[in-house]
Amino acid sequence: MKNKNLVFVLLSILMCLGCNSKPEKKKIEDTGNTIVVLTTNYGEITLELFNDTPKHRDNFIKLINEHAYDSLLFHRVMKDFVIQGGDPDSKNAPIGKFLGEGDLDYTVPAEFRPNLFHKRGALATAREENLTRASSAMQFFIVDGKVYNDSLLNVAQQRINTMTARYHVIKSKAHKPLFEALKIANEGNDEQLVTKLNDSIQQLAETYTDFETYTIPEAHRAVYKSIGGIPHLDQNYTVFGEVIEGMNVVDSIVNLPTDENDRPLENVIILSAELKNR
Repeated sequence: MKNKNLVFVLLSILMCLGCNSKPEKKKIEDTGNTIVVLTTNYGEITLELFNDTPKHRDNFIKLINEHAYDSLLFHRVMKDFVIQGGDPDSKNAPIGKFLGEGDLDYTVPAEFRPNLFHKRGALATAREENLTRASSAMQFFIVDGKVYNDSLLNVAQQRINTMTARYHVIKSKAHKPLFEALKIANEGNDEQLVTKLNDSIQQLAETYTDFETYTIPEAHRAVYKSIGGIPHLDQNYTVFGEVIEGMNVVDSIVNLPTDENDRPLENVIILSAELKNR
């Protein structure tokens, strides 16, 4: 899952507006799902964790109970895409430091569900490319996204299937060594070799057909055409919750100026993450 400096005065105004942002107050329906409140220096974001994805739900709850997210940053902010946080290395990280590679020493098994998709406000997990599509233990993102028309949704659908084909290619016995070589090249920061190996895998994926192709359901299309989202991530990243209050806070964050690595020029801090009683 990586804009340009505005004058300091504008940044200060945005910060001020963000700090005064209050979540929309509405009665929270009791669905039996777990509620989490992220308190940031821009306001509160209230999340609902889905029982349909119990491994991700339980892992998130465990980390919250351990206060693992307290004082971490939203280190990656991309308008029309996501705000991403949860890198343990982001705690007390100096301004400008590259972030996004920190994690714990385990992953969470993928939990793709046909009813869960990357609509605006969805809560999902980041991950590195791997042979099981397992999720990062800590890093998560909230979808900002954009509104799509049918033509753009058709392109997104093609991207979903290309990514799925790539997954089947890299886990196949014939091409697994290619993926292992890519991992080594990435670890060694050999950009030229990474590009070469990625191109080879992508060429194989574009002609690979031995898998069940995915069609974006009409109900999902209707949502993407109304409130928006990021459809090309469907079936490749686990969605395990959604924002039920505080999208105005997400909007404040996603509009902040960022550096070349999509990190906000001023820190967006998760002051606390807490479970909430209805």
